Amino acid sequence: MKNPVTTLAFITLTLGGGMLVGLMFKPGSWYAALEKPIFNPPNWVFAPAWTVLYILIGLAGARVFIHPAPSAARTLWSALLALNFMWTPVFFGLHWPGVALGILSLMLAGIITFILLCWRRNRPAAWLFVPYAAWIAYAFALNTAIVALNR
Repeated sequence: MKNPVTTLAFITLTLGGGMLVGLMFKPGSWYAALEKPIFNPPNWVFAPAWTVLYILIGLAGARVFIHPAPSAARTLWSALLALNFMWTPVFFGLHWPGVALGILSLMLAGIITFILLCWRRNRPAAWLFVPYAAWIAYAFALNTAIVALNR
């Protein structure tokens, strides 16, 4: 960590932003009433999973802003964080799982693009996004099943 203050700021932004959005838009009775697929995890899984992911996202963000990385990676990181913070209010707040699925599609494509952009010049940032890609792929499957089961 060449710049611990910047790194801490990025982790605080991602983790704090994610916590704030999560507190503002809780699943509630609407989500509880939805038909869910067999592979839906218990609710307690989401907070620890997202805590780890937000730390990794923050570390990757700090790396692309501190270390050599294509400027497109910086822009993409910022856009992905905005999309990430949008998903929860769209899904849990507005109750639009179909639109939320579209957001996840953009996120998954963006995460894969970020990994590819960083692979040659900032491989640690790329690797930090691999668990994020896996989780969003899982979330995409889960969101898709929820849309299909609740038509």
